Amino acid sequence: MSDRAGIPNDITQEDLGFLHWWGPPTLYRCPLEHEPANVDLALVGIPHSSGNGTTWRDQHLGPRAIRDVSMAYRRLHLGWRFDPWHACRIHDVGDVPILNTLVNDIAVREIERFFQPLDAARARPVSFGGDHSVSLAVLRAIAGPDAGLSGGRPAAVVHFDAHYDTYDDFPNWYGAYDSAGHWASKSVHEHHVDATHSVQIGIRGHDVWMDPGKTSRELGYRIVTKDEFDDDLGIDGTVALIRERVGDLPIYISFDLDVLDTTIAPAVSNPEPGEEGLTMKEAIRIIQGMRGLDVIGADVVELMPSVDSPNSMTAQNATRIGFELICLIADQIATGAS
Repeated sequence: MSDRAGIPNDITQEDLGFLHWWGPPTLYRCPLEHEPANVDLALVGIPHSSGNGTTWRDQHLGPRAIRDVSMAYRRLHLGWRFDPWHACRIHDVGDVPILNTLVNDIAVREIERFFQPLDAARARPVSFGGDHSVSLAVLRAIAGPDAGLSGGRPAAVVHFDAHYDTYDDFPNWYGAYDSAGHWASKSVHEHHVDATHSVQIGIRGHDVWMDPGKTSRELGYRIVTKDEFDDDLGIDGTVALIRERVGDLPIYISFDLDVLDTTIAPAVSNPEPGEEGLTMKEAIRIIQGMRGLDVIGADVVELMPSVDSPNSMTAQNATRIGFELICLIADQIATGAS
């Protein structure tokens, strides 16, 4: 029915759903849901930036930027002929409330506490940060001896990054102990991650230590530098290595946007210019290559929206990476692949 001007009297959300500027900005236009029992795949914003405060530090604005951009990316996965949004219950569960936002180590514990009910309900999280210290908080909640999603086992981590984040030779990051530079080693020391089944992908650039990968190797990580990726493994070799390496362990995927080339992801807190990072095609194909594995959660971190390009290119690419992670987990839930 319409009035005399031709305006429908019964406009619904479906009528306006393709207008990304209309409606509350939820992640991928998913409905808000605050009860973990009603969620299979939980989309979470983690507005946190005090774990990496020696560089640009507005990573806490990252989730808001992705909420805005992702409203226009409620897409179907045409390569897989797959509709993730109706394959399982995917909901935006909101932003983590962080009262002690300027006190990193307390804030990390607050983030962990938010994820514990998700783990208890077996709701697999895909979170958007936030600096990289948030990964430690999530892993403490969903992987290791007391975790439900991992079945009480440590997780294998597939870690996309230009940096190792295992800097144990620096005891704290200027007062932050659970920092963005320590999460990948602390999660191993605390038995949330099994480094001997984990992979660090895309490491590149110069460093302030002569051997910055020493701790990663001692812990057991398999390091795939960008040079090795380019010169030897490529996409197919990297996917094969991941699948062999992780075995039957539950997997957590952590994606630091600085693993991407700075021309397509300039708005990151620790850019590595001068050496090419991964392209979007390379990153996406590696993620897609994990289809069917037991991915219990994932994150996308280190977006710096205040220094992004005018068309929000970094936020747009972060949104696309997030979409692939969502599809990966939704497909797994729908098919019972885990």
